[in-house]
Amino acid sequence: MNSQQTARNLDELQFDNQFTRNLPADDETKNYRRQVMQACYSPVLPTKVARPQLVAYSKEVADLLDLQVNADESDTFADVFAGNRVLEGMEPYAMCYGGHQFGNWAGQLGDGRAINLGEVLNQKDEHWTLQLKGAGPTPYSRTADGLAVLRSSVREFLCSEAMYHLGVPTTRALSLVLTGEQVERDMFYDGNPKFEPGAVVCRVAPSFLRFGNYQIFAARGDIKNLRTLVDYTIRTDFQHLGEPSRAVYLRWFEEVCRRTVEMIVHWMRVGFVHGVMNTDNMSVLGLTIDYGPYGWLEDYDPNWTPNTTDATGRRYRFGNQPQIALWNLVQFANALYPLIEDAKPLEQVLDIYADSFEQGWQSMMSEKLGLVSFQSETDLKLFEELQEVLQLAETDMTIFFRKLSLLEIEGDQSEISDDAVLLKPLMDAYYQPEQVVGDVRTKICVWVRNYQNRLRDEQSSDAARREKMNLVNPKYVLRNYLAQLAIDKAEQGDFSLVNELLELLCHPYDEQPGREQHAEKRPEWARSRAGCSMLSCSS
Repeated sequence: MNSQQTARNLDELQFDNQFTRNLPADDETKNYRRQVMQACYSPVLPTKVARPQLVAYSKEVADLLDLQVNADESDTFADVFAGNRVLEGMEPYAMCYGGHQFGNWAGQLGDGRAINLGEVLNQKDEHWTLQLKGAGPTPYSRTADGLAVLRSSVREFLCSEAMYHLGVPTTRALSLVLTGEQVERDMFYDGNPKFEPGAVVCRVAPSFLRFGNYQIFAARGDIKNLRTLVDYTIRTDFQHLGEPSRAVYLRWFEEVCRRTVEMIVHWMRVGFVHGVMNTDNMSVLGLTIDYGPYGWLEDYDPNWTPNTTDATGRRYRFGNQPQIALWNLVQFANALYPLIEDAKPLEQVLDIYADSFEQGWQSMMSEKLGLVSFQSETDLKLFEELQEVLQLAETDMTIFFRKLSLLEIEGDQSEISDDAVLLKPLMDAYYQPEQVVGDVRTKICVWVRNYQNRLRDEQSSDAARREKMNLVNPKYVLRNYLAQLAIDKAEQGDFSLVNELLELLCHPYDEQPGREQHAEKRPEWARSRAGCSMLSCSS
């Protein structure tokens, strides 16, 4: 069947809500802030808003749901995905979970501004959970209002889809809707709040379960519901592991570790910094989840974090992400311990993480450099020295790796005895080319020549290598300043750049003639502008 034959209108979506059907619900039905005990979720309805207006939507994600979005139904679409209308079959709820935030146990957290609408069952028998972010308060909102602003919603919508097309495991985004209301936010936490346009993003994933969903039951000693949730997770999202048992729990934990490794390796490959790697922001499916104060590494600085809250400790800096993922998995293992009652097998699984990450890192770096295979005797040193070279001068990571494919190893090599000729393909990657002189220039040239010699050993053609490298080194990423430009326009009622960037980021590895300006270095005006460098957790 073609897509037109299988597409459905909103009212024809089929819901099969496994989560609410199989797991314990909160007995209290009133929506007020409280500690929720012995429950995986609380039923709660989205808060209705004044004037929903569709800003953008992803046709690809609509296709996942077999959903046909018709122009004459845009108002209805906006109503549903702003939370004003609950479709037949939807059973809205907010999840209960805890978590470690910045290394400290925070107790109950939960979906404070996220409401799951239900699970769409598409015609491939896939379950896709629809979740509104910014649709009003829930029992888990604590002192917050449960709302979101256009600024943060544009960033989440675009980044979800950008990451998917980069090949990074991620939740998806269906839609971005303005609410027609103003929301008060203190962007800098400096006591100067202001009103901003409110918005709602509809996020889509097979499941939004996080490490924290399991941690809360373990922390409370509620082993019965911990087991119930683990068994449910295995039966719905990890059926291939077999029927739940102690042995299957361990196999499941191992798979969560491996999926987490895969996700982190991809983050490092594209230069993505999550910014808030708390355990409540870690998906058991190994998906990137909760796009808050994220950023792309522009200047290659492993110590950089985009999160103003983390500016002092830099716990979640780019170079620390692999170690933090392991720390989070240790906390997850502690939560699962009551089901295993033996630390040793859990520790053995955790040992796999380090080996898996090292192998994944080596394979990823080999691909970024266009190597046919990893050779430890030469390549470990090559990789280590590259990390040093990238920090000698302010170097744009994305541009550097993309331009690296332009180096030539075939033909007459006499010309590249001249350093200027050798470095010419890479000069666009330097924010301050005047830094590339003297000892800095010499060290970069030494590395480049060593790299060329390594390539000659493999005897691959320049064209083949270039094609291979351009499949893993993107030309376009969602630089913070691009997102901010789209936000600036959207706040004035012009959604054109949001939609243009959505289209651009669906093809991050393609050249896209006419759009090269979006692949350029961060402009100087964006170096320290709010939203373009560091962001707060409210971003």
